[in-house]
Amino acid sequence: MGMGTSNFVIRWINFLTMLLAIAVAIFGVWMSTHHDGCRKSLTLPVLGLGGFIFLVSMIGFLGALKKNAILLWIYLILLCMILVAILVFTVLAFIITNNGSGHNVSGLRYKEYQLKDYSSWFLKQLNNTDNWKRLKSCLVKSEDCNNLAKQYKTLKQYKMAKLTPIEAGCCRPPSECGYPVVNASYYDLSFHPVSSNEDCKLYKNSRVVKCYNCDSCKAGVAQYMKTEWRVVAIFNLALFVVLSIIYFVGCCARRNAGQTRQCKVWKSDESWLNSLHY
Repeated sequence: MGMGTSNFVIRWINFLTMLLAIAVAIFGVWMSTHHDGCRKSLTLPVLGLGGFIFLVSMIGFLGALKKNAILLWIYLILLCMILVAILVFTVLAFIITNNGSGHNVSGLRYKEYQLKDYSSWFLKQLNNTDNWKRLKSCLVKSEDCNNLAKQYKTLKQYKMAKLTPIEAGCCRPPSECGYPVVNASYYDLSFHPVSSNEDCKLYKNSRVVKCYNCDSCKAGVAQYMKTEWRVVAIFNLALFVVLSIIYFVGCCARRNAGQTRQCKVWKSDESWLNSLHY
């Protein structure tokens, strides 16, 4: 790749990523002012990501603009670290999300999930008391369970609904309990459960209790996290390819910057020799 082309590409790519970093930082600031504690917990990681992207992009932009080989070396080292981190995270994400799938239940259009089906990492995170307390608080605040009654006004609509993993696990007792359905947010708990599943005893019709303490709820969250992580992992694969191309262009720009500097040294030496000759 030519000297001018590689420097031009690196400059513009890093200029655009600087704008992206600013947008990420602004989003982080917005999250910090949001009253939802669930979003606030992500504020520092988002701000940190925005700041790191901006720093790397600024180094690459200045290196290409000034044709400074040292800055471009630093840029390439940081970019290489990012590539390694993305690769490691993506591999781990695929390993962690490899286990776990729903179970079909007769008469339902959605699946039910069991916590034991998921990886040990998910089990460790979701069975941690502090982690689950924080997640449960977010689930209660989301009002997903209470909105089911508004979304499905009749019992027929509710039985034909295709609930999400979290709605299926957190907003209702497992089907094996055998509780009769009154409406989308209420079950007749006067019936003795036909299953020994502990979740049957934990479920309550109260909007702040529901099945939030159930293993079925944790399994629903695990399935949701699995789906989200898979999407992120696929995105990371695409990002890895794009960054690898940028890394290649950056290598060309650094090599060209080194050649330019060497040529300047040669010309300086040649001028000095000519001045001695005359």
